[in-house]
Amino acid sequence: MTDITEIATALEDKEYKEAAQLIKQLQTESPENPWVKYYMARYYELTNHPEKAETTYKQILRDITNPKIISQARQGIQRIETAAQDRRKQAIETAKNDPSNLEPALLILEAVSQSDKPAAIQNISRIFKTDTYTTRMQVQSRGWRLYKTGPIAEIQIYGQEILNAGIPVFWGTLADIQKIQIFRVQHFQSLSPPAVVCKNQLNQLSAIEFNWSEVSQRVEGLLPMFMEIMDYSPHRRTEQFRHKEITQDYAQICDLHIPSRNCILRICDQSYQFQQGVDFTKTSADIPALANPKNPKSRSQKSQQIPQSTTRINWNHLLEILDQQLDVTVWSEFTHFAETVLDYTQMLSKIDAHIDVDRKSETPWDAAFQLYSGLAFLRNQSNIVDS
Repeated sequence: MTDITEIATALEDKEYKEAAQLIKQLQTESPENPWVKYYMARYYELTNHPEKAETTYKQILRDITNPKIISQARQGIQRIETAAQDRRKQAIETAKNDPSNLEPALLILEAVSQSDKPAAIQNISRIFKTDTYTTRMQVQSRGWRLYKTGPIAEIQIYGQEILNAGIPVFWGTLADIQKIQIFRVQHFQSLSPPAVVCKNQLNQLSAIEFNWSEVSQRVEGLLPMFMEIMDYSPHRRTEQFRHKEITQDYAQICDLHIPSRNCILRICDQSYQFQQGVDFTKTSADIPALANPKNPKSRSQKSQQIPQSTTRINWNHLLEILDQQLDVTVWSEFTHFAETVLDYTQMLSKIDAHIDVDRKSETPWDAAFQLYSGLAFLRNQSNIVDS
């Protein structure tokens, strides 16, 4: 009969091959012995398999009632977590020796399915040392969340650890987003081949001809347009009127990403010159009612309820053309992302939005869209490299 003290001695003496044989023998001779799982976990821990060790220790806490084994399993989990924190800290400090690793970066948590949420909450709480209630409020089933900001050296290490835990996440630097060229489309000159008149970041007019196949994805969003009103409240004893800002309307915006040219073609209904270039009203008349199979109700069906002279109907016709010509991913959950980023006012104030919307005062919503689209651009580039 295998003696557990022999296993303990072999592990202490770093005779791991012998320890593995003894554990296997004990498992065969006495599979119900609660010490089998403990020494398996200890073996994994000492042979640099922390994930397997932690999983086995947690199985002990779930399945075994022996107080001594439970205590030692808890100590094992604590050792693994402390070692992981020390490795992470050391890796971050080492990486920071390179000045390029100090660039400001963002860690973006993607949507997690309901079935994967419990495990994601546990892992994120473990990695960031946060309570499960706080983490549960931050893990979304839809859209992206700006989860953490910091130097890229730190963000990369946290991001990789989260990815290793099976949680969808990506990251990017503000500097990389600023390197993307933004061209604000004034109008389409033609559709075949597609050509646009646009303004560059220096406000210079130019024409760009491209192929539809160069467009890798689209990003769509609604930007609130505010107006100021006088708000009356009978409950205030002093000033009965105060200025209040409300949403009057929304500007619609659509970005076409062209990674091969490191650029984005930005189209906004507030600045697009519908009287110039392609007449989308005439062009869209030849488009079938179900131009986009992903959208059971075509944009044309919706637009028929709106007077033909409005900007909205022209915009819908333009989107019909894009639906017909492009079979690419459309990122359209900007509002969910913006709600997680609008409080980062200092960071957003440093981002040039490249959006032509007539406003009485600046709003962080514009910079938030530039950030959202830029992150989508970087995420797509990363996927291309990984594939």
